[in-house]
This record gives sequence, C-alpha cells and structure tokens, in this order.
Amino acid sequence: MSTLPLTHGAIRAPAASTDGARRTGGLTEFLLVGGLTPVLFALSFFLQHTLGLDAADYAVGFTMFYGAYLINDPHFAVTYLLFYKDARGRALGGAFQGWQRARYLVAGVVVPSALAGWAVYALVTRSAVTLGLLIQLMFFLVGWHYVKQGFGVMTVLTARRGVQLTRVERLAILAHCYAGWAYAWASPADAGTEVEEKGVVYVTLAHSRGLERFTLTVAIATLVVMLVVLARKWWREGRLPLVTPLVALLCSIWAWSIYSSIDPLVRYAIPALHSVQYLYFVWLMRGNEAREREGPPWFEVSRGVRLGTLAVSAVALGVLLFHAGPSMLDGALVSRRDRFSVLGATPYFAALYAFVNIHHFFMDTVLWRRENPETRYLRA
Repeated sequence: MSTLPLTHGAIRAPAASTDGARRTGGLTEFLLVGGLTPVLFALSFFLQHTLGLDAADYAVGFTMFYGAYLINDPHFAVTYLLFYKDARGRALGGAFQGWQRARYLVAGVVVPSALAGWAVYALVTRSAVTLGLLIQLMFFLVGWHYVKQGFGVMTVLTARRGVQLTRVERLAILAHCYAGWAYAWASPADAGTEVEEKGVVYVTLAHSRGLERFTLTVAIATLVVMLVVLARKWWREGRLPLVTPLVALLCSIWAWSIYSSIDPLVRYAIPALHSVQYLYFVWLMRGNEAREREGPPWFEVSRGVRLGTLAVSAVALGVLLFHAGPSMLDGALVSRRDRFSVLGATPYFAALYAFVNIHHFFMDTVLWRRENPETRYLRA
C-alpha cells in the first residue's frame, strides 16, 4: 500500500456508529491488515524446530516465490488498472480538479517518463552504476511506501469505527511513520557494499553508524509521543479502537520495515503481507462501488463479475510485467557475452522491476487521497 491513506485528510467518520459491528471486519479484517504477522512468527518457530532451518527455508521460499503470482504481482498490477481508469477524464476532463489533477499528471506522466528515461539510459550505456542507483531509489522509497500505507490503513479503519482523529493525533502518528522509515533505511550502518540485485552488481550508498543511532532515537521518541497522544485520546473520549488499526500500523512500521529480516522465514512473507493489506482495501473500495452500481439506476454487471474480472486482469497484467515481458526482452536483447557482465543476464527484468515498484508508490499517492471521489466507497 502504497500509501493507502487519504494522505492529507482523513476519511470522515461515519455519521452513525450504531452499525459499527457491521462496519468492522472482525477477525478476518484483523488478520488481513496485519494480524497474520504474529501468527507467522509462531508458525516460523514451529517449522524451524520441526523441519530444521534449511528444509523450512526451502519450503517457505518456494511457496512464497510462486505465491507472488497470485498476491504480490497482482497488487502492483491492480494499481495500473485503478489509476489509468478514465485517464482522459482525470487528466483533461472533470473527474479530478485542481491539485488532484496536477498530482495525477505528475504520477501518471512525469514520473513514468523520468523513470523510463533513467532505465533506458542505463540499459543503452550498459551502466550497472546507473541501474544500481535506480534500484537503490526503489529500496529507499519502499519504506516510505510501507509506512504510509500503514498510516492510511489506521486512519481509514479508525474512521470506519466511528472515531475521528484530530490533526494533532494524525501528525503524531505520521511523524512516527516517517521516523520509522528513516531508521529502517539507516539500519544497519553501511560503509558502501558491493551487492547484486536481479543480476545487477553495484555498490550501495554509504550511511554512518551515527545516522543509524540518531534515527533510532527519533523513532523511539516519536513512538512514545504517539502512544501518549493516543492514550490521552482514550482518556478524554473513553473509546479508542486500538487493536486492529494499531496492529496494522505497527506491523507496517516495525515488523515489515524496521525489523523485516529478524526472522529468516517471515521475511519471505512480508511482501505478501503488505500486498494482502493493500488488496483488502482494493476489495473494499471496488466491492462497495460494484454493489452500488449493480442496482438502480445503473443495473450494471454483478459485483461478483466485476470483482472477478478485476482479479483476473490483475493476475494477467502481473504475469506480463514481472515474468513474460522481461523474459522476452532479456532473451531477445541480452547477448551471451553480456550475460556475464556486471549487468547480469536479466537487466531488463531489473529495470522493469524497479520501474513498476517506484511508479506504484507514486500512483498510490493519488489513488488513495480523499480528493479522489472513489475513496468514498471506503466509508460504506
């Protein structure tokens, strides 16, 4: 996600909270937005102590690699299907207004053009350094993407439970999100290491131990402030939906970003956990829209058909973006000699992978803002 957020303006709390039990997703919602994380840590402990680390690592790695076809890849692909829907109306017509239209043009035209130019230049010049910088930009932004999605999930779920966050409360939560992102990137300290990603060999950007310690201090300080602010809200209002919204937020920051490598088996599942969280909100938004439009005055196709078509389209586009497309390009354009260079045998896969990831981050900053009229379906 992602910045599933309604980033600078929370979704309004439902006018009535008498149907709060219906609005909350109960155990299912809890598991889908982050609650599976502690379950997987327990499962990892069990697998390592029954199968052994090597066998468990192989089984989980194999499962998650092929599971990506149905979870991770469609989560990227569905963003394109949502973002470029009615592109003409959003860019030039009346679907979006003012700054939202400007954001749409930047994310839909400027960003992909710049990324494509960057990737093409790296591939034409056969520069592993240039392509490596694009990959590092992806890794730098992924933490921002994860924590902003966690922030958005918390604000939306809180609103759906009938609780409105004040501006100060939102800022306290968002400050901890950004601090967690900074610490996740700065840790561990790195003097500049030669690494390989998708076949591309490059040297990482250095960052000192001092930066690591400073960002940790800020992350802890903002966590304390956030908890104090939320505790005061609970004391003042007498109610605060802590469990599901907070689990979604803290898993996004601490389990999926900062300490994403703490468990050798759970780390395979983190992209899937993030993707499931994202897809749940796609299902909420599109499902509520489909339910509305299958009745009067539209009488369009049923909700099941609409969601099924979206799911199949996302899976197919994911296969094209991450498997069929890059495989064809690498097979046709990379010579046998070049396969043993610092660009590796799959430079087009590396370039397209980084492109889609980074573009996905920017598209989400438009899709999930409250200025997008379609986010009203998250209130239902």
